Amino acid sequence: MSTKEKPLRVLTGAPPPWKTRWSRPLGRVIDHVVYTTTVTGREHIPTGGPVVFAANHLSYLDGPVMVGASNRYMHVMVRHDMFKGILGRVLHASGQIPVNRDGDRAALQYAKAVLDRGDCVGILPEGTRGSGHAATVSSGVAWLALNSVAAVVPVAILGTRRSGEHRNKIPAPRRKLHVVFGEPLMITREPGVSGRVSMDRATEQIRLRLAGHIAAAQTATGQDLPADDDLSSKHKGQQP
Repeated sequence: MSTKEKPLRVLTGAPPPWKTRWSRPLGRVIDHVVYTTTVTGREHIPTGGPVVFAANHLSYLDGPVMVGASNRYMHVMVRHDMFKGILGRVLHASGQIPVNRDGDRAALQYAKAVLDRGDCVGILPEGTRGSGHAATVSSGVAWLALNSVAAVVPVAILGTRRSGEHRNKIPAPRRKLHVVFGEPLMITREPGVSGRVSMDRATEQIRLRLAGHIAAAQTATGQDLPADDDLSSKHKGQQP
């Protein structure tokens, strides 16, 4: 791997809030100029205080589309090896948070610092581009919810990848996309329950809420999730 291709570990603390001030306008260009995005449920987003936006993950577009659809600025947790080259510089400049899916305590601490100052974090807790049903989610979203006073807002993103399309495919311009924000969920620790059990229960609570929200969003919008994800994941050497 050349020097230019190496991921940039440029973050040494929580990104400052001013960096998100241009990422949301860029996201709105993606949503409403490049694509045709219908956004519903914004009334469920708390107008103040910390929020964790937890969305399903189909495509490279999911993060930018979510940023553009929200009426709150947010710092999105992005796979660390995306922080390279020009894209890496854009992600850094817009205040996104690099995270190693194999375990990244520092990234979680940076995200918690964002929440502690009353701002918002976006996370794709499935951890990898897939069918988007939220069949599994990482415990990172539960850790953030349990260790802050943030509300968790489930987000269904639909249309960024369709049946038969490879995970790496970027949709053609003007495609119809949907972003649906759900009612916020507050996660609290149960008295007398160990930290590990609390984490597992919170993770499953968030997963069930997100999965149910995604299913309801499909019914409401008429847009289905990809039905053939197994086909798109069989390409040798494909990174999730």
